[in-house]
Amino acid sequence: MHQSYSSYSFKIYFLCASFMKIQRITYLSIGTNQGDKLKNLQKVIYLIADKIGAVQKVSSVYQTPAMGFEGENFFNICIKASTYLPPETLLNQCKEIENTLGRIRNNSKTYTDRIIDIDIALFDDEVIFSKELIVPHPRMLERKFVLVPLTEIAPNLTHPVAKKQIHKCLDSCVDTSEITKIKETLTRPIPLTEKYNYIAIEGNIGAGKTSLAKMMSDEFNAKVVLERFADNPFLPKFYEDEERYAFPLEMSFLADRYQQLSDDLAQFDLFKNLIVSDYYIFKSLIFAQVTLQKEEYLLYRKMFDLMYKEITKPDLYVYLYQNTDRLLENIKKRGRTYEQNIQPEYLEKIHQGYSSFIKTQQNLNTLIIDVSELDFVNNTNDYQFVIKEINNC
Repeated sequence: MHQSYSSYSFKIYFLCASFMKIQRITYLSIGTNQGDKLKNLQKVIYLIADKIGAVQKVSSVYQTPAMGFEGENFFNICIKASTYLPPETLLNQCKEIENTLGRIRNNSKTYTDRIIDIDIALFDDEVIFSKELIVPHPRMLERKFVLVPLTEIAPNLTHPVAKKQIHKCLDSCVDTSEITKIKETLTRPIPLTEKYNYIAIEGNIGAGKTSLAKMMSDEFNAKVVLERFADNPFLPKFYEDEERYAFPLEMSFLADRYQQLSDDLAQFDLFKNLIVSDYYIFKSLIFAQVTLQKEEYLLYRKMFDLMYKEITKPDLYVYLYQNTDRLLENIKKRGRTYEQNIQPEYLEKIHQGYSSFIKTQQNLNTLIIDVSELDFVNNTNDYQFVIKEINNC
């Protein structure tokens, strides 16, 4: 008897998902027989990477005749992707991608030409029977255009119903249709988690660096390192009397940042292969230049240079630029009492400090993103724009 998802099982699944993001592996079978078929497949791969999850493997492209109707030959591929989406959400997202690429559905139950077709062949080792979705795909074992590309990328994967490895399922397939590998290949988008081990996000006061670091940690299951500014007893005092408390404030920040980054960057979490921080230690020098007197700064610089040599450099340094008016709006909105008297001139000095730092750091992989007109916290499209900028760097 097939195992199935009952409504109770789905409730448990979503309850668990609400507390913890679960990454699952899905295999998608994709076909097209209209327009520029290679271009269609490449577009769908990029959309899957954007909307569903990291594309881990892409098969070769296989040409097969139309099955069940007279039409142009199909180009078919299979891809392996990791996703945090539950199965029915995954199905809906696949349909949205098909719609984006121009697929038009009709009520006919007969097979027809299509610009793109995405089927969920497998979802982990689950057997799913619901009103909208059946997984494994009920006809995949009868179709070479699914089994051949799937065997290429996952030959030893076990089909959860047939209880056989995929390459053995292909050996048993009775489909006699001709299938041909074409010479052209497709590009696999490299996931952000494969490109970087450590990303530092920086910006002026109120630029949104902490919010972005938290959002990226959630999406990419990354370890997040957040500045512990709220624990610094000198910070409220500094905003009341800058001259008196500037030096102890900057020294305490430097010591704390050094200790935190040294500890956290030395230990990569076994289950998290990416670290995202909402600051980089050079921030200490930038603020010290703005706040300290000349003699204090010279002493501070000696301590900083000793510590800076020992700190791991980020694979990518992201600077979120926001204009001063927008920064003041954000500072007012978040309502920290001790920040409410920050003057525009102070923010301008900090920005100039960051600008000078960025210009002098030739060996630092730096990305500047102007987020003055974006709301990546509340607008999904704006957030995706920021992530694309980071991933394309």
